[in-house]
Amino acid sequence: MDPYLLIFIGILIIPITAQIIINVNYKKYSSIKNANSLTGFDAARKILDSNGLQDIHIVETKGFLTDHYDPQRKVIRLSSAVFHTDTISAVSVAAHECGHAIQDKDGYVFMRIRSFIFPIINFANKIAYIVLLIGFLTYITDLIWLGIILVSFGVIFQLVTLPVEFNASKRAKQELSKLNILIGEENEGAQKMLLSAALTYVAGLISSILELLRLILIARDN
Repeated sequence: MDPYLLIFIGILIIPITAQIIINVNYKKYSSIKNANSLTGFDAARKILDSNGLQDIHIVETKGFLTDHYDPQRKVIRLSSAVFHTDTISAVSVAAHECGHAIQDKDGYVFMRIRSFIFPIINFANKIAYIVLLIGFLTYITDLIWLGIILVSFGVIFQLVTLPVEFNASKRAKQELSKLNILIGEENEGAQKMLLSAALTYVAGLISSILELLRLILIARDN
């Protein structure tokens, strides 16, 4: 089979599969309430306070699974479904974002690296495909390879992001168990939720690597 077609299929299928997995698990554990009747907000506040992070605010944000920690403003933003509901999935997602806040407090090295390189990566992503397009249109080889190098910066960023996400999930599981936010088998559900969420980052990295490989093959063949 044509290698270009194989790579293209991989770029499409891998992230879609990962998204299906997280959606299935999210839907499953969104229908199961936790025994302590704690909402995502309640769980997040409890975790933050127990780690001396009373200064971090928790606010509601719009969208589906738009939850994130903002290290600049020291704010955890939880989607409405996570903020207000007392399900296993809501508590798991909230705990994960608290994991990022704890990383920030502890000066977790990969988080610091990611924050440092983000402005560079952001700029590189904005111009990478413009440089590539100009390079291919003008047949300037140096521009083509410069564009490919700029695309590779995004792959590096995703590679650095992986340990950040897996470590945040690890911290989340520890906090959920230590503070008895989830009890017994509820922790197993949280583990499945957190693992499936982490897999989306793995899938994103693999897709980006495949895209980079595709560009290298095109540049080589041309």
